[in-house]
Amino acid sequence: MLINHLKIAFRNITRNPSYAFINIGGLALGMSCVIILFALVKHHLNFENFHSDGDRVYRVVTEQHRDEVTYTAHVPNPFGKVFRDDYTFGEKVARQVIFDHTLVAVDEQGEAKKFKDDLAFAEEEFFDIFNFPVLHGATRLHEPNTAFITERLARKYFGDDNPLSKTLRLNNLIDVKIVGILKDIPENTDLQVELFVAYGSLKRYDEWMASDDSWGGISSSMSCFVRLRPGVAPAQVEAALPALVKKYRPTHKNVHVYRLQPLHDMHYNARFGGPMEKRDLWVLSFVGFFLLVTACVNFVNLATAQALNRAHEVGVRKVLGSMRAQLFWQFMTETSCVVVLAMVIAISLAAAMLPTINLSFGSRMALDFGTDGGLQLFVPVLAVLVTFIAGAYPGLLLSGYRPAMALKGKLSSLHAGGFNLRRSLIVMQFTISQVLVIGLIVVVYQMRYATKGDIGFAKDAIVMVPIGSQDTRNTLRNELARVPGVEQISQCYDAPASDMSWRTTMVYEGRTEPEDFAITFRGADDQYVNLFNLTLVAGRNLEPSDTVREFLVNETLVQKLNLSSPEAILGTVISADGGDYKARVVGVVKDFHDRTFHEDVSPMFFSTAGDMFNFYALKVKIADLGRTIAAIDKVWSAQYPNQIFEYQFLDEKIAGFYQTEETLLKLIQVFAGIAIAIGCMGLYGLVSFMANQKTKEIGIRKVLGGTVTHILWIFGREFSALVVFSFVIAGPIAWWLMHAWLQDFKYAVALEPWIFMLAFAVTVVIALLTVGYQSMKAAAMNPATSLKTE
Repeated sequence: MLINHLKIAFRNITRNPSYAFINIGGLALGMSCVIILFALVKHHLNFENFHSDGDRVYRVVTEQHRDEVTYTAHVPNPFGKVFRDDYTFGEKVARQVIFDHTLVAVDEQGEAKKFKDDLAFAEEEFFDIFNFPVLHGATRLHEPNTAFITERLARKYFGDDNPLSKTLRLNNLIDVKIVGILKDIPENTDLQVELFVAYGSLKRYDEWMASDDSWGGISSSMSCFVRLRPGVAPAQVEAALPALVKKYRPTHKNVHVYRLQPLHDMHYNARFGGPMEKRDLWVLSFVGFFLLVTACVNFVNLATAQALNRAHEVGVRKVLGSMRAQLFWQFMTETSCVVVLAMVIAISLAAAMLPTINLSFGSRMALDFGTDGGLQLFVPVLAVLVTFIAGAYPGLLLSGYRPAMALKGKLSSLHAGGFNLRRSLIVMQFTISQVLVIGLIVVVYQMRYATKGDIGFAKDAIVMVPIGSQDTRNTLRNELARVPGVEQISQCYDAPASDMSWRTTMVYEGRTEPEDFAITFRGADDQYVNLFNLTLVAGRNLEPSDTVREFLVNETLVQKLNLSSPEAILGTVISADGGDYKARVVGVVKDFHDRTFHEDVSPMFFSTAGDMFNFYALKVKIADLGRTIAAIDKVWSAQYPNQIFEYQFLDEKIAGFYQTEETLLKLIQVFAGIAIAIGCMGLYGLVSFMANQKTKEIGIRKVLGGTVTHILWIFGREFSALVVFSFVIAGPIAWWLMHAWLQDFKYAVALEPWIFMLAFAVTVVIALLTVGYQSMKAAAMNPATSLKTE
């Protein structure tokens, strides 16, 4: 019986190749997306799941209560030591200080090799808390000037040579000996540093970071992890920590509240830097489900459209004794054959798409159908689910035909599911498509606004080059200024918009207490304002200097101080960072966006603090840019031969602030395209059904003088109504979803009517192109041929 069903299934597939192509293609597209989304969701849900006793591991995070509450995943430098010494809650406590993109020099057989890798100074118990096993060498990292590296780094630095006891020079400051080789860091962790140095070496590398007295600020480099003793509740620890704040920070207006963040929350909590919120995973799961539904809708549409063509077959089988259940399972077998073929193609598509997705999203997902038990279970379950969703209704419909009516040819379109069912399914498809198209337009609009709009300063054709040494920075500045193609140059802490910032407290003239808000410092020379095209709204620019003599401030600071106008602050004295920086205000610059559009503009001050300069900002000519960059490289490398020359265009750096949004944009582009493609297949199926049912009607109309345009309108009005109705449903849904998404931005575009009209126009054009060919073919048919069909 099964062999017979399979033969009939194969015969029907080969007999109707266009329908088979649409069915298999639509299901393959939908299922390939679902497989990739399953891999993506599974990948993210497995983060930090390999650490023993992970349910007792926490990261200490900080809420900073000023005029508003801000959140950071870091703590003051001494916190870990004090928590270990003053409290008994922690079974293991470890601090970790990370320095990104650090220069690592390897002297291998007299040849100096230079690399850039992230570096972590970690306390000994770090490797007791986290499951990063040592494969070779020492099992503890406690001696100063010793290091662990991963297998991958060992191969990168030394090839096939034994790395144990080899020496690394870090940032031209300290030498460390490799004493242990770690197993490569798993992909499902956010703790991706591969070079660890004993914490006792930190003082020689960065004295301030190693200080156990620096309670005044929080560095984004310092983290503290704790594994609680069995039976200790996080709430119990958090209740005890305010006493620590009173003891070590009794006078600070920036009130710290320390919390324990569970290890398994780190990857998902955006407030503390988590890259993937669980809400987003749910959204992706629903998108995958809806794409699969649209693919199944196509199958139902086409299967019911073909139902009348198989009415005689059903009638004959019933007369010969076939039961309804037998006919139902025959059609389910045919559906399963289509689904299996589609699944094979879907798996191939998913495997082919995955490298591009990993490259685009910076992920390292894998589709290992041979060893991944979750994937091995998911694929057959998905195939069975799709078979029943797509095949159950057509199977019940076809197997329910009465044999007498089927054999007499008295079945009508109502017996094949009717137009209302297919209309509803098409509306569902295009509702999903239009929601995705509207979302795509809104995300593109917001991203363009954030990266291409007016952010308050010039960012084009500006190259940021690091300052290699404070001792020679002025000498190198003069050499760089003479490079052909360099139009302007400024030394600064960083660009006006930066993910690196130093925030501190300030006392305004005539007031005795620090303000209850933080102020952001930007070291800047006298060329900074002109190079970045900042606008002075009051006063003048800074005078040339290498020390703090004057301040510029921004409009937001004036507003925060409740002053009547920018002119009111001119000539007044500001004391910042506990009095270390004190000077008169000589000018006010117009506000610009110093961070992403997710955040408000910060109150800021600028001064010529030469010891705080990190970068040269170079305004360059676009013409012959490659030669200019090469000349800059040559001059810089001659001054710093032991370092690696790096540069970054400012506009690219700013675009990088929106990496999460870029990822979302790429996903929506893919899903919207696939949803539209599947929806178009559904439209093609419906117009084919209509053309088949209206063949005689079209012939009669043409004999009676009907024009091609008139006949095309028969089809056009049907689909126009469906697209309009789907837009009426999609519009409010898309508005609600995108309004909620835009709430994450302090500066967001408005959801203007043109966005929805453009999405509607795109959908209409695509729908017209889809139905145009089949409609024109039906309208152009010879009426003599049409009238002979029945």
